[in-house]
Amino acid sequence: MSTSQDTAIAPAGKTALDSGPQKAKSTKVPAQGVAEQRQNVAASQASPGGGVAEYSLSGGLIRRLAEMNASLAFTSYQSGLLYMLGSNAQGSAQLHQSGMPKPMGLSVDQDGGFVLSAGAQIMRFANVLEPDQRINQIYDACFMPRMNYVTGQLDAHDVGVDAQGEIVFVNTRYNCLAKPSPRHSFEPIWRPSFISDIVDEDRCHLNGLAMRDGKPAFVTSVSKSDTIDGWRDRRADGGVVIDVEKNKVICEGLSMPHSPRWHNGKLWVLDAGTGDFGYVEMPKGKAKLGKFKPVTFCPGFLRGLAFNGKYAFVGLSKPRYKRFEGLALDKRLKDADSEPWCGVQVIDTDTGACVDWFRIDGKIGELYDVELIPGFRCPMTVSPTSPDAATLVTFDQASRQPNP
Repeated sequence: MSTSQDTAIAPAGKTALDSGPQKAKSTKVPAQGVAEQRQNVAASQASPGGGVAEYSLSGGLIRRLAEMNASLAFTSYQSGLLYMLGSNAQGSAQLHQSGMPKPMGLSVDQDGGFVLSAGAQIMRFANVLEPDQRINQIYDACFMPRMNYVTGQLDAHDVGVDAQGEIVFVNTRYNCLAKPSPRHSFEPIWRPSFISDIVDEDRCHLNGLAMRDGKPAFVTSVSKSDTIDGWRDRRADGGVVIDVEKNKVICEGLSMPHSPRWHNGKLWVLDAGTGDFGYVEMPKGKAKLGKFKPVTFCPGFLRGLAFNGKYAFVGLSKPRYKRFEGLALDKRLKDADSEPWCGVQVIDTDTGACVDWFRIDGKIGELYDVELIPGFRCPMTVSPTSPDAATLVTFDQASRQPNP
């Protein structure tokens, strides 16, 4: 693939829902990005409910990502899009959107790619560009789907990659942690002690996964219920954090906890039903339970968490039905005279201050996961259903050998 010739892949914002990028009409694709400092830009595609989405961001976010030599990825099962936010050659914000079937959990792997849970599939993506190559003279990474496990509808949430490079995911529908199977829909590898069997019933709404030292270490669950849909009656304060190795609850009394992450010697958790971002103070001495220590309040239902140094990238969503019915978050927003957000806030974990942000307004109101993609400042992704998945063909140039 010539680095001097643009590949016919759609520019940012041209992705059709559920169909992936379309063929660009011209190889001379202008850089299109997101306007900075509160200048809203309408997305070029309609959202599922009609209308458009508008994006805005703080003036320092793109500079911060560039200093981290990273880009920001996040998923929305509501819009059916995987988003990649970075900076183009002019230093402006560049937002790429790729249609995916119900994209949810997102996790980078050891090889510089990432894993995505999407509807009835677990997909693994790899960057196919060499360091000096660019797509449309804009994108420094092009993530193509290279492995696709068809699992069936498991309502898979968080995903991770273990020390052996194997995928681990939260199988919410069957209340367990699982791995893809070469023969079956999944291979169960762990379930909470309070779940009596591997059955097709979402009982506790297991959702979040924290990896530590290459192993599944902690999970979050909305409740300890062992009956179908039991978790729905425990959303306000039935949430727990579980130590996977010990199979013991280490923190309870949470409200719909999500996105546990182990970072800098602490277990960070989003208490989605209260809007609190914080960490779990581990049990000490004879104490059986630890305590959740809030760091700051974020105005939204919190899901999706990634870190770089002392900075946390926290995903926020709006309520699905205008109000966070039955959750403390509803009252906290009223008390703060604030409306809920959809987007990502960057939190300084030392102070709890929001130092940068990315916001989505309009018809898109829910995100699921957030991840930082290291080493790339302006990446893009190709959907497996896109025409480009068939036409963009690459191979390792080092494997070329002259005929004997």
